[in-house]
Amino acid sequence: VQLQASGGGLAQAGGSLTLSCAASGRTFQNYNMAWFRQAPGKEREFVAAVTWNLGTTHYADSVKGRFTISRDRAKKTVTLQMNSLKPEDTAVYYCATRTMGIETRSAAYNIWGRGTQVTVSS
Repeated sequence: VQLQASGGGLAQAGGSLTLSCAASGRTFQNYNMAWFRQAPGKEREFVAAVTWNLGTTHYADSVKGRFTISRDRAKKTVTLQMNSLKPEDTAVYYCATRTMGIETRSAAYNIWGRGTQVTVSS
């Protein structure tokens, strides 16, 4: 499986951006897809995840109610809709995948896409 993230850019505080992650190659029903982010000087942190099969979602508290993760199994894509953006959302965003259940630890994911920069101005 390979992942390709896209959709980053510049937004003002309160604005919206949509990130997409396209998966190529073989995918399995028990995969789950996640978004992480890493701000300068900080560790990579979990943002959101969705299970490939049932579409079960999980969010970090910092984005709950503002971000929505979804998947399109036919298109093999995962979308992160980011609303009500804050300057603290500024980071490089990465999509990742793993088999089995949702995990919030980045070390639990073995396949990563290249990051896409999200910058939120105040």
